[in-house]
Amino acid sequence: MEEYINLFEKIIEKTIPQVDYIDVRAGMSDNTSILMKDGKVDEINTGMSLGARIRVLKNGAWGFAYTTDLSKLNEITDTAIQLSNSLTGDVELSESEIIKDKVEVDVKIPFKDVSIEEKKKIIKEASDAASIDKVNSTTAGYSDGEINELFMNSEGSEIQTKTSKVRMALNASATDGEIIQFGHDSLGGVKGFEVIADVDIEEFGRKIGEKAVRLLDAEPAPSGQFTTIADPLLTGVLIHEALGHAVEGDLILQNDSILKDKLGEKIASDIVNIFDDASKRDGFGYYPYDVEGVKTKPNQLVKDGQLISLLNSRETASKLGMKSSGNARSIIADKPIVRMSNTFLQPGDNSFDELIEDVPDGIYLKGSRGGQVDTAKGIFQFNAAEGYLIKNGEISAPVRDVSLSGNILETLKNIDAIGNDFKLSVGFCGKGGQTAPVGDGGPHTRILNALVGGMG
Repeated sequence: MEEYINLFEKIIEKTIPQVDYIDVRAGMSDNTSILMKDGKVDEINTGMSLGARIRVLKNGAWGFAYTTDLSKLNEITDTAIQLSNSLTGDVELSESEIIKDKVEVDVKIPFKDVSIEEKKKIIKEASDAASIDKVNSTTAGYSDGEINELFMNSEGSEIQTKTSKVRMALNASATDGEIIQFGHDSLGGVKGFEVIADVDIEEFGRKIGEKAVRLLDAEPAPSGQFTTIADPLLTGVLIHEALGHAVEGDLILQNDSILKDKLGEKIASDIVNIFDDASKRDGFGYYPYDVEGVKTKPNQLVKDGQLISLLNSRETASKLGMKSSGNARSIIADKPIVRMSNTFLQPGDNSFDELIEDVPDGIYLKGSRGGQVDTAKGIFQFNAAEGYLIKNGEISAPVRDVSLSGNILETLKNIDAIGNDFKLSVGFCGKGGQTAPVGDGGPHTRILNALVGGMG
């Protein structure tokens, strides 16, 4: 994107006398995606894309325009100026450091060095490995992308980034003729193809098929209040959904969060420490700078149970009297909104055995099959992928179709022991019609009096 720096400088110089602020963001990406159903390729998409957006601020109102044709930059700049001129608003930006930087992610195996045929072969290997007895269907998805981006603003920042991202996900469904159960897993990272190449693909696929089949023999889950152990993936979903969305500055400003006006208050038990960290290199939500050019760093949201920080863009930070946390995110064509990155519960010092040894009657929940949260009311419900009863400090019978629900603040206060292991998931989060890659996770976590529901 080096060749566009002079062009953008001219646009900014020409525009700044007419507006209060302007930023330009452009990117060139090379993407491949493959979808395979029951071992047969359903869809392959591959290609380059180029795009640029201009964003101007005048009289407290944004003007935003996007193009895939860089010869139309002057045209879209005029459109953005006209839009902001036609509006009035209350937008102000919090102060931000002026940054000139060039960042490139380390890649051992570039995606272009791996043929489509090789990629298809690996996905088929995973699908075939999952297709054990009683598995009636598999769906595998693969995507990779390399993107070069340039960000410049009228304050003097100039940031070039080159990142690579890859993800592979596999679903298997199994049936015994009466019920259907599912297995799912994914892997990926902000790296090159080595993320896939370094994994035992046969084992990855087989475990997914085995999970689906194993659940056919599981009993429907009991309902009631139990001491519950959540595995790292379900812990991540809990932290992401129950706390993460509720600390997003835009939801707080919209009166759509149970955590509005709770900064400085105790919202969880003393052992709870929660972070959002876009700078975490091994997280799927990694990015060095957000889309407003703010450098990312670990942001502790909850310290010893106390809410000490929020997630902000420059706009929401200004309204809340804070600094941007570097959480403005979007693809180039969309307007930036406040998003999580890598959100996790910090590990504690208990082994898994210590978490379960003094539980007389509990339930161990693993993985997630999705769920929903109402941030305004502070309530949530998630569906675990699988579960096991805990009897007298030991794992016993498997259970299926189990949900975990509750009140955000009560549940966070009921976390009474935290494991010493750690894992981040590889996933995507939807908000406001936009999708962003995220990592969420943590250790095994023990929650007292959790409301568990059987759906079978």
